[in-house]
Amino acid sequence: MSPVQQPRPALARRLRALRETLWPDAGITQGQLAQAFGGNKPLSISLISSWENADKPVAPPTKRLEAYATLFATRRSLDGGTLRVLPVHELTDGERTRRKELLEELLGLREGRHLGAPGSARDIWTFDEDQNITIVCARLPEKYRQHLSYADSESADFVSLYTYADPDALIELFGHIRSRNPDNNVKFCTSEELTADDYTSHLVLLGGVDWNSVTRDVIERVDLPVEQVGRADDAEHGGFRVQQDGRPKLFEPKLDRRGHLLEDVAHFYRGESPFNRKRTVTVCNGMYGRGTLGAVRALTDARFRDRNTAHVHERFGDVESFSIISRVPVVGGQGLTPDWTLEENRLHEWPEAAE
Repeated sequence: MSPVQQPRPALARRLRALRETLWPDAGITQGQLAQAFGGNKPLSISLISSWENADKPVAPPTKRLEAYATLFATRRSLDGGTLRVLPVHELTDGERTRRKELLEELLGLREGRHLGAPGSARDIWTFDEDQNITIVCARLPEKYRQHLSYADSESADFVSLYTYADPDALIELFGHIRSRNPDNNVKFCTSEELTADDYTSHLVLLGGVDWNSVTRDVIERVDLPVEQVGRADDAEHGGFRVQQDGRPKLFEPKLDRRGHLLEDVAHFYRGESPFNRKRTVTVCNGMYGRGTLGAVRALTDARFRDRNTAHVHERFGDVESFSIISRVPVVGGQGLTPDWTLEENRLHEWPEAAE
């Protein structure tokens, strides 16, 4: 039987996710999609519903998947208050790239291919079905928890997430990975809660060697020419040390005289897991929390992830391990998503060239 005759539940879930979660504030309905896809002759709402029904999925024909890809390639599809599919020739270069990637993803899901597996040109946060993914954060040190009742397990107000370091990066990444991997078991825990089986799953490590012991253990076991220098005291803010032109170079965060952060440094590393060669390990790290969040958002922020993903594959090709150190500007106390396509934002890349 052809792939169209064997529709995949993953495609149905992805189509529903596009409608409900890509632009959640828009509240797009199945009726609006039916109108947008049909134009002067609207499709039936029941047909749209059948495409989104993971229990009894009906796979849309290629023409309709092309319409999905075009519509969700740009938020301009919502301009004017009426949802519509823009003509392809009206899309910008970036929107055409997004349309191409999304169409490849949807066709791959219809045919049971995993275009988003690690190493593909689409999205490195998509893994093969039924592979476990574990996100590991550091536990917030006691000195930062001791006066916070929400972090006290004996308190009636206890909330476990208050004991986590980098919760903003965790929430951002957990939601993205869950949406990309609806058929996978995705969990998060602190480094102290990690089990033996967790080590052999796809590991995603948030935060650096100062607090996250698993990040420290992994970095010691992989071939990575980047060393994180910890923050020894308030006068030293650490950084990432590399060898450049045969000499050590330290990339440091920037602070003003009052200690306000002006620019953090983010490190993103992806490679083969030292604990299971059929799984990956990913490190999203910064010298401060806004650097860690920047390392995450480089490949989750809808405004930047497509171009940054394209840069990764153009720059590194099919290598199993790669690393990018980048600037994270801080404006008004907010860390900005790094654009890896701008040379001035990329402080260091390894390996030096795709093999």
